[in-house]
Amino acid sequence: MPAKPFRRRGVCYTLRAMPPQPDPDAVLMLRVKRGDRAAFAELVEKYKQPVMNFIYRSLRDETEAEDLAQNVFLQVYKSRSRYKQTAKFSTWLFTIARNLCLNELRRRSRHPAESIEETHAENEDQPQRQYEDKSQMAPPETLLHGELARKIEEALADLPENQRSAILLCRQEDLSYEEIAEVLDCSLSATKSLIHRGRETLKEKLKRYLRSGDWTG
Repeated sequence: MPAKPFRRRGVCYTLRAMPPQPDPDAVLMLRVKRGDRAAFAELVEKYKQPVMNFIYRSLRDETEAEDLAQNVFLQVYKSRSRYKQTAKFSTWLFTIARNLCLNELRRRSRHPAESIEETHAENEDQPQRQYEDKSQMAPPETLLHGELARKIEEALADLPENQRSAILLCRQEDLSYEEIAEVLDCSLSATKSLIHRGRETLKEKLKRYLRSGDWTG
């Protein structure tokens, strides 16, 4: 961008545009491309929880979320030689995560009985998780907050996939609307519309729940 001169009290100043800052995660990925395993470990450590959260809230299956999160980073590593810095690393990473989620959702829709059997088989020999009963010690505000959080997660799961993904990606602080649009492979206006419609649905359910305790419809 050319320098822009401006004058003040007879003195000419020149404003120079600051050069764009490189994406530090993309820099790490370029090191991974050159065989730097420590750089890969740094990326995994930074993004493993955000990726796991995104997948879990997309599929509502903790075991599957762990497996798919591992597959996301496995694909990142296998694709290292083809990596090009055409977008932020996080955009590329969540595109991989969403595509794997879509593949799993398609598989479930084709083989629903198989998915149920696999879930039962995996849990058959596992002891049921025991949760401490905190109803006698937790303040009412804490109980209400936990119940509300669960209801919001249920409402997120009920949204159409593209709306749910748009809202979940919007929670990633380092992703702009433009980058979310890249992950979703749709226009910027369509992305904003998905986020708006999803939020309106959640707000409507939240208002109804707070008013009457009803979460249906």
